[in-house]
Amino acid sequence: MPTYLADILASHRARAEADGRDLGELVERAARTPARRDFAAALRGDGLACIAEIKRRSPSQGDLDPTLQPELVAKEYVAGGAACLSVLTDAEFFGGSPADLAAASQASGLPVLRKDFTVGEADVADARLMGADAVLLIVAALDDDELAACTALAERLGLAALVEVHDGDELGRALAAGSRLVGVNQRDLRTFEVDHERACSLAGRIPADVVAVAESGIRDAADARRLAEAGFDAILVGETLVRSGDRTAQLRELVGHRVGVR
Repeated sequence: MPTYLADILASHRARAEADGRDLGELVERAARTPARRDFAAALRGDGLACIAEIKRRSPSQGDLDPTLQPELVAKEYVAGGAACLSVLTDAEFFGGSPADLAAASQASGLPVLRKDFTVGEADVADARLMGADAVLLIVAALDDDELAACTALAERLGLAALVEVHDGDELGRALAAGSRLVGVNQRDLRTFEVDHERACSLAGRIPADVVAVAESGIRDAADARRLAEAGFDAILVGETLVRSGDRTAQLRELVGHRVGVR
């Protein structure tokens, strides 16, 4: 049966194949853009940090906030203590755009992750060109050569690469590729079901010098505290915050918890 991830990747790879731009020229243009903010460093502080996400909808949940204004939400997140932002730029499945990223970045002044489905080096260059400070690399979406090439290009362009994994095998691939910023997604992108124990079960396998981020399924302060105690430096939270009636207050409950030793 088709899965969410397969459908999304098929669409992105089709667009990549139709992209007639010269990769060398694209990369050189990206390299000339101004230096970016240090995304990974912003996630290591005195307590649990949060990457607060801006998105209008998702394939599994439908509309979250279709009238969302990214610049206003970004300011709410700043007031709540967000360390970084994550902004969906996928239009077809999540209702996002590069304009959303630019608006959130300008309004917040925080380091920003381009949250999208990277399938090649052109996507990495585009992230830099649209003003992102970090790019998402999903191990399940890339083969080893693609992962290595995208990781290397991100480093060359001064972008952090948040390398997302879902199980132990993918974590091994991420670490073998030299990843220094690893996200454990508790949502299975094939089915979009959430396993609330997944991040904690993998935490001890992430080296102490790698910035560890727990993603998806984080509902409240109790979830955040449990992940902090497991040794995660940060959490990435989207749906809970976007749907909250008071995003600033909700975010304040999630950050600052004491981070345990991995």
